[in-house]
Amino acid sequence: MPPSPRVVSLLPSATEVLCEIGAADLLVGRSHECDWPPAITDRPVLTAARTHGGDPAEIDREVRASLAEGRSLYELDVAQLEALRPDVILTQDLCEVCSIDLAAVERAAAAMNPRPAVVSLDPKGIEAIFDDLLRVGDAVGRADDANTAMVRLRDRYWTAVDFVNPYEPAGEVAFLEWLDPIFVGGHWTPQLIEAAGGTHSLNPAGAKSRVAAPEELLELAPQRLVICPCGVDLEATARQVEAIRAKSWWNPLVAGLSQPPVLVDGNAMFNRPGPRLVEAFRWLVGWLQDRPEVAPPDFPCRVWA
Repeated sequence: MPPSPRVVSLLPSATEVLCEIGAADLLVGRSHECDWPPAITDRPVLTAARTHGGDPAEIDREVRASLAEGRSLYELDVAQLEALRPDVILTQDLCEVCSIDLAAVERAAAAMNPRPAVVSLDPKGIEAIFDDLLRVGDAVGRADDANTAMVRLRDRYWTAVDFVNPYEPAGEVAFLEWLDPIFVGGHWTPQLIEAAGGTHSLNPAGAKSRVAAPEELLELAPQRLVICPCGVDLEATARQVEAIRAKSWWNPLVAGLSQPPVLVDGNAMFNRPGPRLVEAFRWLVGWLQDRPEVAPPDFPCRVWA
């Protein structure tokens, strides 16, 4: 029987996928953002952010400047990566802002002997996320466990779809992934909103999240508003919303809603294309369809009032 592969994950959602299929024992290294499930946080950290933080506008300026200059937003500890001798490296080619870029990982892998397999995930919809469980399972020798996990997640997804009323649309939903400047949701998020019975006219399913002018939001006149900044927890999201309440567009936008805005922990839900996205979808169905029994208990959200 061949030895179990040693796995490094440089992508939070890939770490969650690995653990969902029951292969957490294979993980020998992680990115600085891989924080779920908590049991894996004792593994060595191989990346660090080059941005310094600040308010949303400052972070956006720093990110744009780095990308314009061709500089990666993250550092990779190549020496430690080599010392861990991974057989498989899980990474991504989806978003240069979210995690270390694929080119940097492939350069590091090419210099290693033996060269590890690099598995890059690039999901743009919920079906691709289910497929990623199978891809990771195949890569780490846990194909049967991965198939079982995929079937379980698909069942939780489709049993939530059963609660969506196709004859009574839930209305227009504005989903904000950043507040200054405003970014509207992209990738898998519009698909999930539409599958839950809502409409997301500001961005089609599969497109990247994009900057939207406040005037676009006001013209849209959404019935629902979700504020879910990328990579930000619930407490930090509340502080960001408090800071933008003085913006001229905020009060007119909120006044037109059918319900108060809802803040969601973006670091845990919606922003990561992994297993917990199914739980985020179940919350979305419960919220849009007024079926709270569908939503996971203790879902990390807060009504803004």
